[in-house]
Amino acid sequence: MGNPATREQFYRLLETGLKEVSENQWNDLPSQLSQLYRSIPSTAAWEEFFSIGSVGDIPAFNGKLEYLTQAPGYLTRIESKTYAAGRIFERELIEDKKYGVMSDQVASLTRSAQRTREKLGIEASFAYAFSTAHLFQYSEEGVALCSDSHTTKSGASTSTGFDNCGTSAFNKTSLAATKLAMRRFRDDIGERIDLNPDTIIFPSSIADTVREVVGSDKDPDTANNTINVQYGKWKLIEIPRLDDYDPNNWFVVDSREMKRHLLMIDRVPKETNTTIDFETFAAKWSIRFRVAFGFKEWRFCYGHQVS
Repeated sequence: MGNPATREQFYRLLETGLKEVSENQWNDLPSQLSQLYRSIPSTAAWEEFFSIGSVGDIPAFNGKLEYLTQAPGYLTRIESKTYAAGRIFERELIEDKKYGVMSDQVASLTRSAQRTREKLGIEASFAYAFSTAHLFQYSEEGVALCSDSHTTKSGASTSTGFDNCGTSAFNKTSLAATKLAMRRFRDDIGERIDLNPDTIIFPSSIADTVREVVGSDKDPDTANNTINVQYGKWKLIEIPRLDDYDPNNWFVVDSREMKRHLLMIDRVPKETNTTIDFETFAAKWSIRFRVAFGFKEWRFCYGHQVS
């Protein structure tokens, strides 16, 4: 058995005369997972995703058909992990405390589980976007979400249109350059693809800078009423939790493609249980859930790992 909450720890709760006793006064950060991920159902320990490459251009007919090839893509496996925890209370503490606190342990554990899921979702996408140490997935390609080392099985040159990792601090120039770079992304055979970079994802530390760059119809860097070409073109997703990992990194995404390729698997929703230990009469509460987060394609995103 773990360490139960005892009367000795919380002896003040056994006495009358305290003016006020409170708990859980602070609100957690709001959930943002639904803005980023597409939730998919699952009944398996893991889910696998595979892609098929594009077909090349049609050549001129020279009297005999030329048969075109098509390369396979990469396998991605996203595997759910189990998370669980409990709370133990000495029975006498529950019976003798004089204040209405520490009463709803199911609510406390549920709140903790929701916060845990939120952190995992942010880590599996943008917080660790430059790392190959994926939390829930195996990627056959073997590179980070944002990388300058993306590859292809078709043999096409990856010298242009395969880099979605930069190092520029956020400003109007780097934003324009990033949008252009995404517009020049290429598919697995090196052909240009149609993307709509329409959303900026950023930590709170640079929120003022982001809104200054895109929030006015006038250029923020001039005094001559120059038109701000970025005004009205961007959705903004401020993620305060990103400050806990790096306060300067930022991302541009195609929001439609992001919701296609960022995946959230709620394998087992939150389960709560309550019981009384037969030997000690201690009250026990527990919570358990299985979840996974991952991505099956990188081209929806361009990230800047700012030094």
